[in-house]
Amino acid sequence: MTADAILTTEGLTKRFGGLIAVAGIDMTLRRGTILGMIGINGAGKTTAMNCINGLYYSDGGKVFLNGTDITHRTPHEIARLGVGRTFQVPRIFNRMSLIDNLLVTSLDSSLSDDELTERAEGFLERMNLLDLRYNHGEELSGGQQKLLELARVMMFDPDLILLDEPFAGVNPALCRLLIERILELREGGKSFLLVSHDLTSIYKLSDHIVVLNQGQIIAEGGVDDIKNDPAVIEAYLGQA
Repeated sequence: MTADAILTTEGLTKRFGGLIAVAGIDMTLRRGTILGMIGINGAGKTTAMNCINGLYYSDGGKVFLNGTDITHRTPHEIARLGVGRTFQVPRIFNRMSLIDNLLVTSLDSSLSDDELTERAEGFLERMNLLDLRYNHGEELSGGQQKLLELARVMMFDPDLILLDEPFAGVNPALCRLLIERILELREGGKSFLLVSHDLTSIYKLSDHIVVLNQGQIIAEGGVDDIKNDPAVIEAYLGQA
């Protein structure tokens, strides 16, 4: 475990009956960086992320956050330790306004209502959603919902943000906005685990990349290393 690691997994394993979805993954995410995770459908990416933030109970291995063992802690406990999470299909409150979607995360905050509202409006403005703050979540496009979900995550100021397919189904303009905001947050000291099928965005954003296939890491390294790795080419294209 390296001194600058915010997230480390050691032998992380998850089974569904006889299927080993995640097979002993060892990986490290350095503080203030973006770790990209790629792989074909069914490679184990989202399953690994679900084990990290407590949605799934892993069957083996350990997960460490800032050196502290968080294995098998509940999602809300892990969130309180500074881990935010977005989902491939955004989990927003459709019948609530955008501003209330953000404020609901701060019900136990010590800040005043005015301070919380100002904070929420600031994040909505950064996501180009401020003018829609009284609209219901269900009125947003899929891409806008992903921006809203990221804004909601930022309300409790996590150190580590897990992004699951943030660019899926998002139009190019909103993709560019998402990329800009992720880079801004990284420059501000946030760390990211990014799962995506959008290789262009992965290559643009990631400081380091791990490649999963059948639940195992088959390659890791920088962008150029991954692009030219024979095992990665074979996994994606069926040929070396």
